[in-house]
Amino acid sequence: MKMKWALLAMFFVCAQLAAQTKGRVVEEIVARVNNEIITSSELQRAQSALHEEIKQDCPNCTPQQLQMMQAEKEKNLLRDLIDQSLLTQRAKDMGISVESEIVKRLDQIRQQNNIATMEDLERKINEQGLNFEDFKNNIRSGMLTQEVIRREVGSKVIIGRDETEKYYNEHKNDFQRPEQVALREIFVSTEGKKEEEIPELEKKAKNLLERVKKGEDFGELAKRYSDGSTANRGGELGLFERGQLSKELEAIVFKLNRNQMTDVVRTKTGFLVLQVLQRYEAGLQPLDKVEGEISNRLFAEKMEPGLRRYLQDLRRESYVVVKPGYTDAAAVASTPIQEVAAVPDEEKPKKGKRSFPLIGKRKKAAQ
Repeated sequence: MKMKWALLAMFFVCAQLAAQTKGRVVEEIVARVNNEIITSSELQRAQSALHEEIKQDCPNCTPQQLQMMQAEKEKNLLRDLIDQSLLTQRAKDMGISVESEIVKRLDQIRQQNNIATMEDLERKINEQGLNFEDFKNNIRSGMLTQEVIRREVGSKVIIGRDETEKYYNEHKNDFQRPEQVALREIFVSTEGKKEEEIPELEKKAKNLLERVKKGEDFGELAKRYSDGSTANRGGELGLFERGQLSKELEAIVFKLNRNQMTDVVRTKTGFLVLQVLQRYEAGLQPLDKVEGEISNRLFAEKMEPGLRRYLQDLRRESYVVVKPGYTDAAAVASTPIQEVAAVPDEEKPKKGKRSFPLIGKRKKAAQ
């Protein structure tokens, strides 16, 4: 048997034997990604999270439709977990730290849920059956992953003016539109509040409006202080045509130009401030109005294949092994592995280069 398969077999057998108590396997290792592992419980948690996400995205779907969507997306679930492991390991190699951003994100979550202290937030998360450290680790992994993608892939995607113009000229039908406004919100909820608390909440909304008028970023304030479900995306609500908003709000926002805001508006559930991100007159939209939208489309088109190529390169440089019976949808051919003798301390690779002393050294691929 080749060295790598002998090591693989030994790895799985030893891991499972070590996890046995009273003849029962309490944890199963599904994959190894360099010096990290992915367990069956992690895969099950990802399946549960995917199920909840699908239900939220399609609330009117039948159980059969949800099951079909789940089955389709689960094909790439292990691939995505492996990708995330590769990216977070790459972040460590690059010396990326997101600890201060994690603190900010937790504070945003605390404020959005009207929780008094971070200790109360930790307690509430634990009460929901979640481990607070696991919760933080999920946030950390997401942030590290996005930062690596931004630096290693996104920074290399360049959209030229000529590409934008070409796309516009070839897709003019996409930009024939009715009168529309793109809106974002800051929302201060009054649900469940006592009557004597309402004036203070109105004061909070008015204070946030004044802060925007004085130059603070609307989107950042929405992320930190808005009680709306749109807070995590800077309050962005999307595009609205006439007839899609209440008559009261429609009469206000369709008179506003780009970047203008409403005053604080009282609703049944709270206090609302709306800002017009963009205004579109009926008909073919001029290029300058939709240039950002086109750039986003082209960026997304280039990012997906660019990211997959980058991840394939990471896999070729890494040791990724999946237990038989599980499928890695993005598996790439491994380079040969040979056993190497131990080297004296002074000859060991310099810090910063990843090495795998337990599994041997990769040969260079043929040029």
